[in-house]
Amino acid sequence: MRYFRLRFAAPLAVLVLAAVPAAASAQAVHKKQAPADGTAKKKVHPKTAFFDSEDPIDVTLSINVKRIRGDKGDDAPWRGATLSYADPSGKKIDIPIKARTRGIWRLKNCEFPPLRLNLPEKASIGTVFEGLNKPKLVSYCRNNDTFEQYILQEMQIYRAYNILTPASHKARLLRMTYTDSASGKTLTTRYAIVLEEPEAMAARFNGGIIETVGATADDLDPEHARLVGVFQYLIANTDFSINGLHNFELVAREDGSVLPIAYDFDFAGAINASYASVDPQFNVARVRDRLFRGYCAPAEEYEKTFSLFRTKKDAIYGLYTDKIGQLMNKKVADETLKFYNDFYKTIGDSRRAKHEILDSCRR
Repeated sequence: MRYFRLRFAAPLAVLVLAAVPAAASAQAVHKKQAPADGTAKKKVHPKTAFFDSEDPIDVTLSINVKRIRGDKGDDAPWRGATLSYADPSGKKIDIPIKARTRGIWRLKNCEFPPLRLNLPEKASIGTVFEGLNKPKLVSYCRNNDTFEQYILQEMQIYRAYNILTPASHKARLLRMTYTDSASGKTLTTRYAIVLEEPEAMAARFNGGIIETVGATADDLDPEHARLVGVFQYLIANTDFSINGLHNFELVAREDGSVLPIAYDFDFAGAINASYASVDPQFNVARVRDRLFRGYCAPAEEYEKTFSLFRTKKDAIYGLYTDKIGQLMNKKVADETLKFYNDFYKTIGDSRRAKHEILDSCRR
């Protein structure tokens, strides 16, 4: 066993982490490593009103497209860029920023890479982006309507997650126009997602981010672990590893509890992206095939979790007809709700729930 300490302004909390298996997932190529001294600090993060509204923002990103497309390595440099938008009076606001590529699959296979933005604090004061530091931008992969639907579908998954628990990343849509700063030409205008930064999300719970692989069920808040396991089953996502910190973050709170926070859902069956695949180690053939990968717990505890999902069902379904849901292709939205219907049939049938969820849990 390895012991890692997290530093807080208040009394210290200690987390015990077990050794991580050699391979956690076929997509888990890069894993975060522990700091050299085995510690992680709770960072002070500025508050932002950016996620208080769900209204999409019309924004232009101007960047040297050839350079950013060529940045494929893990140590890609920050590139100069500009974010522009019109304030309520119609005045154009230009914010000089930097951006760098990130990701694994999308970085290698997309026409335009996923980015991390770097917004200077002084330059963003008084703008709609004030308080953001280095958020992820989930940008378009292919310049067509089908791939834009994937962006909107993933946005809905984040919103559904927010309905179930505040211990999740906030997200906001941009209507992003991509312009090549070298030629002045516009590539396209597509929807994109800005995600709440891990430190900002953790700060909402007065916690800090753990960057050490190896967490087991015993390390996690059991109620929240059940919730995220069932949520991943709802959306049919198997592309994650809590133990390996693949598409998961851990938030350690001062009371000693640790919250597992999921993100990056583009391989989920609820989206059914044409490029999505399932790790061969799992006994499922397609991403639309649900496989429960949550941890084991008594049936009565899981029933409490199922009850939460039933309580939130109408709110989740309502996402697909509200102002954001109406941006989706209606056929896609309807197919997603039909896909969710099968999940609700499962948790509404004790025998089916036992067979597909309780008996399939990870011990």
